[in-house]
Amino acid sequence: MLLGLCQGVLIAAAAAYGFYRSMTAFLLLLIPACWYLRIYEQSWRKKQLLCLEQQFKEAIRILAGSLHAGYSVENAIAAGCGELEQLYGPHEMIVGEFLYMREQMNMNRSAEQVIQDFADRSGLEEAERFSQIFQIAKRSGGQLTSVICHTVSIMEDRSQVKEEIRTMSASVQFEQKVMRVIPFLMIIYIDMTSPGFFAVMYETVLGRLIMTGCLAMYLLSCYLSHKILDIRIG
Repeated sequence: MLLGLCQGVLIAAAAAYGFYRSMTAFLLLLIPACWYLRIYEQSWRKKQLLCLEQQFKEAIRILAGSLHAGYSVENAIAAGCGELEQLYGPHEMIVGEFLYMREQMNMNRSAEQVIQDFADRSGLEEAERFSQIFQIAKRSGGQLTSVICHTVSIMEDRSQVKEEIRTMSASVQFEQKVMRVIPFLMIIYIDMTSPGFFAVMYETVLGRLIMTGCLAMYLLSCYLSHKILDIRIG
């Protein structure tokens, strides 16, 4: 949160310098800049979910292997805690979640309940789908091991598609970040090469209105570019 707050202040300072050259404008821009904390939190949450999704896919693969070896679901989840801790370390999210699931099962909660609780807490679409498939397979008495293995295969295919999309859009996202900085670099360059060239834009009412319109267009372009690159896999 502190990093997000610092970034919000820097954005407000850059906007105040580039469009107004006014300390009053900077103080006023700090108010909407506080909304950047929400954007930062959403971005951080998205990265955490992506990391947890990758870890969950590996956890289900380990679970399927334990079931194939003859473990019950409860014992497979308990055994998976140790393997996940060796794989990711004791402080990763998925390790904590599986330890919590094991504790809940020790308190006589069913595997279906703890897996559904994990899906609800994490917000992972993959976890929610797996929970539904797991409950149906468990209640219908189907081949649980084959069902989970098939689910893992589907998750890997979806993950591969997502990774390909992220790879293809990575360069465009980098270009997007560069384009957001270019207007400010141009202003600094003109200020250095032709001092006072923009003075009329900062010292007259009409100039400030024009710069306010430019700021609004800049923010709109940032918003639209973000929406265009926000590709989701259903």
